[in-house]
Amino acid sequence: METDESARITEDVPDETTPLLPDDPICDKVVPETPLQYKSRWWSIRIMYLTMFLSSVGFSIVITSIWPYLQKVDHTADASFLGWVVAAYSLGQMLASPIFGWWSNHRPRKEPLITSISINVAANILYAYVHLPSSKNKYYMLMARAFVGIGAGNVAVVRSYVAGATSIRERTGAMANMSACQALGFILGPGFQAGMAYIGEQGITWAALDLQVNMYTAPALLGAILGVVNIVLIILILREHHVDDLGRYLNSINDVSEERIQAGENTDGNIDHMAVLTSNIIFFVVLFVFAVFETISTPLSMDMYAWSRAQATFYNGIILASIGVESIFVFLAVKIVSKRTGDRAILLGGLFIILCGFFILLPWGNTFPMLQWTDVRNATGLQRPLDGIVKLTPNMPNNTGEYVGCPVRQKWCLYTPAVHLAQYLTADVLIGVGYPACNVMSYTLYSKILGPKPQGVYMGWLTASGSGARTVGPVFVSQVYTNLGPRWAFSIICVLVGATAAFLCATYKRLIAFSVKYGR
Repeated sequence: METDESARITEDVPDETTPLLPDDPICDKVVPETPLQYKSRWWSIRIMYLTMFLSSVGFSIVITSIWPYLQKVDHTADASFLGWVVAAYSLGQMLASPIFGWWSNHRPRKEPLITSISINVAANILYAYVHLPSSKNKYYMLMARAFVGIGAGNVAVVRSYVAGATSIRERTGAMANMSACQALGFILGPGFQAGMAYIGEQGITWAALDLQVNMYTAPALLGAILGVVNIVLIILILREHHVDDLGRYLNSINDVSEERIQAGENTDGNIDHMAVLTSNIIFFVVLFVFAVFETISTPLSMDMYAWSRAQATFYNGIILASIGVESIFVFLAVKIVSKRTGDRAILLGGLFIILCGFFILLPWGNTFPMLQWTDVRNATGLQRPLDGIVKLTPNMPNNTGEYVGCPVRQKWCLYTPAVHLAQYLTADVLIGVGYPACNVMSYTLYSKILGPKPQGVYMGWLTASGSGARTVGPVFVSQVYTNLGPRWAFSIICVLVGATAAFLCATYKRLIAFSVKYGR
């Protein structure tokens, strides 16, 4: 009798090894995580941090010098074509991300990672050689940036790996760390570019390889070297790991994905597709507005402050690096604040801060930018509209023989007030707070909405959404800015961000974690 009673009590009181969800059809896939597996799992996650960092460096290391480099290698290129060159990166990433995401769901992740990074290395080398052809150099630059973007499609693999290798409690911190590494890449990328500005436009020539190492090509070559280092580290350190939302160790996500789906653990019918769509739309807008900002920063500063190509590359490199430093502090703050406010509140607050930043960028007053001489060589003076009460003599070339100022072929230069440097720097600070907060919360929340389902394809679509934004954003702003000016460009952005914030409020209650929604 006593034995039977003891047995009954033992059956009623589960011990630490009893599965939390005993009716889970994949409980037999759950095994205790050993200290060695834990250590290997986090080293692999750190390799993903590094991959994200190097991907970010590969993008940002040339972003401030693309415009002057494009002007140097092909004099027929204008600001409109610059938009296509910047967008080519994102277009390539948009097309490649779902493919790499699908690949990572069915094969070891080393395969898509090594393939994508190899494409990136080859594309950076091509970028360093775009000066060689005798004509149509701008199209070679376009091609090089497109292939760099294809290589960057591995971001979907990185995000899906981190999402699958962390529990729901670990995920916000891990995603914030990954975003911090991405921000660090944005810091060091423009910083490297600013430091390499001292090499000069002429630089040195390696005749045996027909290679010019100057302030424009050196960053791309450094990106290629870092890519090779990344491939070596992935081969040596990266291993497949997967845990569920409660942190229980599972077999490789690639091995059990079909069994998990057939068992009904997380089919598409259980996923809130409205929440998934909302997350993709918000992520698109966040990436769109930042793509607009980073694309227009160099042309805007050259037009408004009469900076030369070298000055714009150097100063904007410092500004973007400073934004990156600021972003790291934002990510650290997000990890703390999200525990009290939740992910959605931070996302909404970030959108509001971005809105304030672009509103401040709107031109006001009656001070106009300095005009460029190049389009009015036969004129001795130029009258602005009477309401401006300003008469300026067109700006002559600087001591480098380069014409600086706002070109008259952009007709808005004659009647649109200047964006003061204080406005520009204040907007930089605000966007540097709002963008990283929205960025990390967007895909952290997205990964929680998806739950334990293999996320490679879904992360591929999210990355494609962001890449689509980076494709459309530069083309949009280059066309609107060139033809209508900064007032129209930034006003449209303000309306878009405000509408997105309203949309987030309308769908606020649906953006919750899968495990919370279904009581898991």
